[in-house]
Amino acid sequence: MDTQSETHPPPPPAADLDGFPVAAKSLLSERRLHTLKQGDMFGVFDQTGDILFGDGIADGLYFHDTRYLSGLSMTLQGVRPILLSSTVRENNVLLSVDLTNTDIDGPDGRKMNHDLLHVRRSRFLWNRVCYERVEIRNFDVEPRTALLDIRFLADFADLFEARGSTRARRGTQREPVVTDSEVTLAYDGLDGRRRTTLLRFWPPPASLDARHAAFRFDLPPGQRVLIHYEVECDPDGVHDAQPNRRFLTGAVEARRALRLSSSRAAAIATSNEIFNEAIRRCICDIYMLLTDKKTGPYPYAGVPWFSTAFGRDALITAMLTLWLDPEIARGVLNYLARHQARVEDPVADAEPGKILHEVRHGEMAELGEVPFRHYYGSIDSTPLFVMLAGQYLERTGDVALMTMIWPNIERAIDWIDRYGDRDGDGFVEYGRRNKDGLINQGWKDSYDSIFHADGTLAEGPIALCEVQAYVYAARRAAATIGRRLGKTAYAERQDHLAEALRVAFNARFWIEELGTFALALDGHKKQCRVRSSNAGHVLLTDITTPDRVPSLVQGLMHRSSFTGWGIRTIPEGEARYNPMAYHNGSVWPHDNALIGLGLARHGYRDEAARLFRGMFEAAFYTDLRRLPELFCGFTRNRAEGPVRYPVACSPQGWAAATLPALIQSTLGLSFDPATVAVHFERPRLPEFLDEMTLYNLEIGGDRVTVRLVRVGNEVAINVVERTESIRVQIAS
Repeated sequence: MDTQSETHPPPPPAADLDGFPVAAKSLLSERRLHTLKQGDMFGVFDQTGDILFGDGIADGLYFHDTRYLSGLSMTLQGVRPILLSSTVRENNVLLSVDLTNTDIDGPDGRKMNHDLLHVRRSRFLWNRVCYERVEIRNFDVEPRTALLDIRFLADFADLFEARGSTRARRGTQREPVVTDSEVTLAYDGLDGRRRTTLLRFWPPPASLDARHAAFRFDLPPGQRVLIHYEVECDPDGVHDAQPNRRFLTGAVEARRALRLSSSRAAAIATSNEIFNEAIRRCICDIYMLLTDKKTGPYPYAGVPWFSTAFGRDALITAMLTLWLDPEIARGVLNYLARHQARVEDPVADAEPGKILHEVRHGEMAELGEVPFRHYYGSIDSTPLFVMLAGQYLERTGDVALMTMIWPNIERAIDWIDRYGDRDGDGFVEYGRRNKDGLINQGWKDSYDSIFHADGTLAEGPIALCEVQAYVYAARRAAATIGRRLGKTAYAERQDHLAEALRVAFNARFWIEELGTFALALDGHKKQCRVRSSNAGHVLLTDITTPDRVPSLVQGLMHRSSFTGWGIRTIPEGEARYNPMAYHNGSVWPHDNALIGLGLARHGYRDEAARLFRGMFEAAFYTDLRRLPELFCGFTRNRAEGPVRYPVACSPQGWAAATLPALIQSTLGLSFDPATVAVHFERPRLPEFLDEMTLYNLEIGGDRVTVRLVRVGNEVAINVVERTESIRVQIAS
């Protein structure tokens, strides 16, 4: 993810994302937070469902990178109620919170003991609206008067402000407009846009002003009352139905939409109920993070900091889920082709043919206070785009899409030739053109993530080892696609350039005494002689010579690198190793998923299974069985879970895709649309899974369901159900 700039040194253990700081207290590690996301809206709430407001706290309801609700608190009988429980439902649609009253004197002067009034808050997001229903029930044997007060605040802070950035000037907060049941709060930004928050209440409160709504109810024994309210961002019309009716219809539509999109995916069930919980959470997170664009579904990177379109993240998420749902990859390819850079723009780090890094819609991006409105400062998105196109064709046989995006593929390859290789040495390097842009532009984009063996930071232009592997795979993919489209001469040239890169890469990057590839070459073509997980990404391709694979794998699985949970970004013993650093010793699930696919590609199924087990058991210890963006890289201790990273995004798209990808790697699962066949090559099931059933594996409309059973070190596969044309093939 986007991280640190050299001009903003990091205040550990916080991150400095996009070169703009995130205070550690903004998401305090001792606080349990709940997140909801739908479309371009997301919310971060505390356990009670409130939105805390204060210096350095980033909770809130956000839409298009602006915080439309910065404070929300509910009191019962004048005090905060006691938390009983709270959770986000497994489908990620609904946040449910149960509360009760404390010991307090009632409004009629009578003492009220605790646990007599029960409050349930139910909340979901749908079409730019946050819906909430509050149910209060009296469990006393005598009548009680319930006083409920809801306070709210909208600061319309830009996401980067909420993360900790300061601004010299802000726009103008407009005078609130209050009726008997609605409050309108608005802000005129310096970018000329008005942003509006509309709150509606039903039934109308006993009193309502610009900051709070007060309700009073007389409740007989056993009776209940319902309160509904909505928070709408930038309302676009008049609603004829009351909030209570809209709550019910909205909840049905939100559930239906999520169920419809996720129904495309192959379903997974196993003999391990805890793993079933974890894999269901993965699938639900993936589809919650999908946002429907005109070009198709697009996975946003993560909540809260990256709930927008990122190039690299979406490309990798699409790769990791390609076997599960190819439609995600199709949507990603279409969107990124549409937003491919057309002209040189140094401010945006854009050059013709380059693939997008990220899009931001907030006021600071619109004004250029941050450079990320349409930002292209990613060295790997462009080769990954072509690489994914090749994988998508191999998975689906969809020549029509390849024909449509072929001009984009050609422009991406042309960018590699004309702009990516800055000095003509055959390697792709990066160096920012905007002084406020990202200094490091690979996936490890912290300011200190690329360094030499003595800890000295590398100076650019920098050629990363994994990027050369991506470029190699991109050229091979362009050749394959070209041949399918009848462009033989173009394909032969790409194969020739790929082979030349393979020879040069093995000559310049390999470090014999370390048994791995250099992290990078700096601007003087000096090796960064550092062991890293980056080298594991090389295994995703065939760029390395086969004789070097065993020592590379051995290093990745060595105890200095493999923690027991997963492979560290930087192994213990390197100069900048720090298990609490964002990129220099932590463990990232998606990093391990990519390495797992590479291990399987080269026949190391058992090692891939070790990563699978580590990632699953890490999910076992995390809230909701949800793998976060990253966790600290401390060595695993018996009966303890992984150490949390304080500002990790959760959910995160490519983290959610990790377990599905590791299923593919251990099963050796692939697809052949030409013969309509599903292949399993030397399949393995880890010891925590005795059985696994994969439902509705799909090729071109044909489907098959298979059941896998572990028998010792072998796996037996039975076809449960299939359409007439599809076949299953097993290679042992």
